[in-house]
Amino acid sequence: MEKAKVIIVGASHGGHQSILELLSRYGENVDITLFEAGDYVSFMSCGMELYLEDQVTDVNDVRNFRPENFPQSNVHILNNHEVKTINADKKTVTVTRKEYMHTSEYAYDKLILSSGVKPNSLPVPGTDLENAYLMRGYDWATKIKAKLSDPSVKKVSVIGAGYIGIEAAEVFCKAGKEVTLLDVIDRPLGTYLDEEMTDILEKHLTEKGITVRTGAKIKAFKGEGKVSAIETSEDEIATDLVIQAAGVKPNTEWLKGIVDLDDRGWIVTDEYLQTNLPDVYAVGDATLAYSVPARAKMPIALATVARREARYVVQHLFEQTPSKPFGGVVGSSALSVFDYHFAASGLNSFTASKAGVAISSAFYEDTLRPKYVPEEFGNPKAAVQLFFDPFTHQLLGGAVLSTHDVTGQGNVIALAVQQKLTLEDLAEADFFFQPGFDRQWSLLNLAAQQALGEEPFVE
Repeated sequence: MEKAKVIIVGASHGGHQSILELLSRYGENVDITLFEAGDYVSFMSCGMELYLEDQVTDVNDVRNFRPENFPQSNVHILNNHEVKTINADKKTVTVTRKEYMHTSEYAYDKLILSSGVKPNSLPVPGTDLENAYLMRGYDWATKIKAKLSDPSVKKVSVIGAGYIGIEAAEVFCKAGKEVTLLDVIDRPLGTYLDEEMTDILEKHLTEKGITVRTGAKIKAFKGEGKVSAIETSEDEIATDLVIQAAGVKPNTEWLKGIVDLDDRGWIVTDEYLQTNLPDVYAVGDATLAYSVPARAKMPIALATVARREARYVVQHLFEQTPSKPFGGVVGSSALSVFDYHFAASGLNSFTASKAGVAISSAFYEDTLRPKYVPEEFGNPKAAVQLFFDPFTHQLLGGAVLSTHDVTGQGNVIALAVQQKLTLEDLAEADFFFQPGFDRQWSLLNLAAQQALGEEPFVE
């Protein structure tokens, strides 16, 4: 019996998980070929801060997998191979081997697209100047690492106050650089957290020595060969290095006119993660993921999403009609900002507004452990924000924040959102109590009880 030919485009999380699932479910009955356009398989940009702060074994270990991790004879991982087009009528892809610019066609029975995203470079003059960097991928990681110890780099400007920008600002601040963090929106991390939490973090960033400039409109990078200043609509900011962390865009230009894309370039898929082409599927950051709390598709560029989508696609890859649609994701993430740690799941006020979802919120702050434990013995303040349907009280999202690592409680919120629990469910959920860790009512219990208007618990 001839093996089914499965081609995967892209070696990041979706591509890696696709190989794992194919081998687990179909073993030697499939012939797997993965094409990666880059020369490196496959750098984890979410691990870049750990690399820059020397908290990993080696830069070459900050990756999902190595090609040699798959020694099976029916797995072929080809880097420096760029897929140029899909020939749906012949069920082939046209691929260019970049070292030799040699082009070949490869046949497929099933094709899984995991083409991912690429960083935005601002549409302003001067982005081609020396020392104007992007913060994504192996090559940029090694360049940025060199600048941390470069004595000629004293002033660093980071554009974009999302996760990547915050990480870059923290790394350079810890390296003794003078850091300015700029964003066009009105507060750092404003697309991830509501004001109650971003106010805490913005103050903390300032206390650590970072200059935060919000509402900043960048007009140009200036300099003679090398960047020396950023021109904004209000002034010029002297700088020796610019890190651009101003979001991402789908890596789908090569699919235009072949696969259906929306007006922003995201791959359009149905409820089974199939594209408009027969036997062609799409997973990961270049697609819009179905959000359980929003009940709609939206961009959720997370490794966890890509892996869950790849797992689903491979489970149903050889069914004529999949037995069930993809169940969707919540979308959960976490970050440290110097001494603070937070985790966020599902919707917040910003994302709910963009999705057209009616939402209510409640903010709760208290000590993590009983009041009789002093702060100096490990009893810091912790904050919880819950987002919920104003009529049904169904949980739609939430976040936790503290100088203590409470990020694990973000997973509790994620599970509650995925299982469509209500405030009432969370208010009574049976969590453990031990004063070395928690309260008689857990932090999440208390947050839900407050959201319901109950009398505060006093101990």
